[in-house]
Amino acid sequence: MQKGYKIFSVISFVTFSAVFHLILIKLNFMATIKQLQSTLKLTFGIVPIVAGLDKFTNLLTNWADYLAPAIKTGLPIDPSTFMKIVGVIEIVAGIIVLLRPIIGAYIVMAWLICIALQLIAGGHYFDVAVRDLVMAIGAFTLAQLTKINAENKR
Repeated sequence: MQKGYKIFSVISFVTFSAVFHLILIKLNFMATIKQLQSTLKLTFGIVPIVAGLDKFTNLLTNWADYLAPAIKTGLPIDPSTFMKIVGVIEIVAGIIVLLRPIIGAYIVMAWLICIALQLIAGGHYFDVAVRDLVMAIGAFTLAQLTKINAENKR
């Protein structure tokens, strides 16, 4: 199976899950804050876990390729070992999003910004850097919607 197809399959599954979640929300055109928050929570919980797990298998891509050359050469360990450590951090971040969405969303937001900056510093993968910055905005939105939802419960 080609890596591009695998990436498409994972992205399709996550997208389908989020869309299906929205459809199940009463088939309404106007989603509530809670519904939007729940969709983002699932997305920012599941995607880091899947990406983190893939750091151990490299089925989606060879993750070490995304490291800036200066970082690769400056690492005291093999880049693939470093990416496994990154994978553990991403899995934990995803779990935190699912359990404590405000804290988790800010962790994921900061993580995505750091990834984007590292990609920009490496001089490659600018498209991925932009995507990660947009996802960081989505994570920030999750934190804000979670706060609003909590205030509405009071």
